[in-house]
Amino acid sequence: MILLDRVTKVYNRTNTALDRISLHVEPREFVIIIGTSGAGKSTLLKLLTKEEKPTSGKIVVGGLDYDKLKDRDIPLVRRKIGVVFQDFKLLPNKTVFENVAFALEIVGYGNKEIQHTVPRVLDLVGLKGKEKRMPHELSGGERQRVAIARAVVRQPKILIADEPTGNLDPKHAWEVIKVLEKINRYGTTVVLTTHNQDIVNKLKRRVIAINDGRVVSDRANAEYNTKDLH
Repeated sequence: MILLDRVTKVYNRTNTALDRISLHVEPREFVIIIGTSGAGKSTLLKLLTKEEKPTSGKIVVGGLDYDKLKDRDIPLVRRKIGVVFQDFKLLPNKTVFENVAFALEIVGYGNKEIQHTVPRVLDLVGLKGKEKRMPHELSGGERQRVAIARAVVRQPKILIADEPTGNLDPKHAWEVIKVLEKINRYGTTVVLTTHNQDIVNKLKRRVIAINDGRVVSDRANAEYNTKDLH
């Protein structure tokens, strides 16, 4: 599903963000990436979504070899990958329903398909009955679940969740994590970055630790090990 082979990203002479990283994520896997600020996590995610290009190395995502992609193919990549950020990025003047529907409108879905699809996805993330609410009427956890609904409404093969609980209290953080687990059970590959040790330790998933642009640890059923980050 995701393959990186000796991927390096150099921004300038003093900044090598990733240094010959190799990793493989299977379809339907749930992977957690940990690392301190500046370790290279964000650069890795930007390479997966084609926001950045590697300096060297090979990237294959969902059967697409990034070396062979033309610029016009980038929307195809982004249809395979849903992304959720720490700061929600909701449209403040649109309702919950309209925020999720917007992701379908911009790729040409008709009204009938939207009316059929959006309620099902809102039900999936536990927001049934909140369709007409505005973002400012929701808790932080609810807003993040709207963002998740928007990211998965086009049924991507991969969901990247970049610090999705960073702005949330523990209760709402766990609500978001449970939604991610549910989406994973339905067959979507999930890549989660987090600083939250409690979440990592309770999830007991595969944990990849990145430090100074390198994979320093890759373990299954793992807990958060601060030794990996120094």
